[in-house]
Amino acid sequence: MARLLCFLTLFLFFNAEANWVAEYGPFKTFLYSDWITCDRNTSKQTDLVVDDAQVFFYDFQNNINYTHTINYAAETLNNVYNLDVTRRLIVFIPGYKSHINRNAPELIKAAFKDVPNIYLIVIDHSIYTSSKGGRLKSYERSVTYTYPLGVIVGEFLAKLRNVGFSSKNIHCIGHSLGGQILGYAGTKYFKVTAEKIWRITGIDPAGPCFSNSLIDEQLRSGVAEYVEVYHCNAGGLGTTSVLADIDFFINNGKVQPNCDGSFLSLGDSDAKCSHKSCVKYWTETVQHPGWYLAWKCDSYKLFSEGKCAGNEVTIGGYTNPDATGALFRVTEAPQRIFEPSGGCIDKLDDGEHPDNARRFSVKAFILLGLNE
Repeated sequence: MARLLCFLTLFLFFNAEANWVAEYGPFKTFLYSDWITCDRNTSKQTDLVVDDAQVFFYDFQNNINYTHTINYAAETLNNVYNLDVTRRLIVFIPGYKSHINRNAPELIKAAFKDVPNIYLIVIDHSIYTSSKGGRLKSYERSVTYTYPLGVIVGEFLAKLRNVGFSSKNIHCIGHSLGGQILGYAGTKYFKVTAEKIWRITGIDPAGPCFSNSLIDEQLRSGVAEYVEVYHCNAGGLGTTSVLADIDFFINNGKVQPNCDGSFLSLGDSDAKCSHKSCVKYWTETVQHPGWYLAWKCDSYKLFSEGKCAGNEVTIGGYTNPDATGALFRVTEAPQRIFEPSGGCIDKLDDGEHPDNARRFSVKAFILLGLNE
């Protein structure tokens, strides 16, 4: 009888979800990224032309907005505006289906609007990564564009270096598919300049078609001087790979507090909610440095039991004081709506980290309160 009831429950559940699975396409049941496969042969992608990707340039201090196709954007910007090359460049690349007027770019623009001595650049690649043709085909098509988009972004940044910007003043941020694009961008930038971008931040880098791919096809330690990744929907729309110098897992990195995630509602909206939450959480730290504290800990379980409260501490978010992976100690947590977070050190052997990267990475668990 119990077996029959179990079978009946599963039958009703999967039939109820059948329309969603058919629509959701490549993400499959329960959104487990490791089940998804795509053709990752980059040799087939070198012929893809992405010249129509748009560069949106913002100089908030002087109330300047400018848009140009990516190929000649660097030279044109410098000729037209006589750029101040001592400023920091903040470069944001959004994810699949996103464009300049979607929520993620708007959050980034709002976060950096009052930050002094920066230029903000948003790359709009939506002409190549839209949902045209249906989700399954459009996502698989979009994945094939990550390589050429990464290459052209790397070349664009190298041109900005040629007009005078220091590699140490370039901070690239990518959400979802944009995070994976930055893996290729950082690699291309190094090939062209023999220097590394100062910092790359991956905000819940895309998981489907990437979690089960080769390391050199993903955002990882070594493609910039410092690579950090924030996980909010690992195993769903976000990657399960832990390859950065520091990987932060917000609420264990899977489901966020205001997103349902219950057994009977593991669907599109829940995954999107957790996945998009990462942009909101990260951008809040631009104006509120020190919100995300991460304690060194052997496991998330030990941290959740309060057994790591006296351990060493680092800070996540925009104002990260530590670009080497080392931890430091603080005396007290700031007053804020979030609870402190915990983390653990995960040491790797020489052969396990790509690109002659550091031999260790830091995993940090950020626990958000439910009283937001």
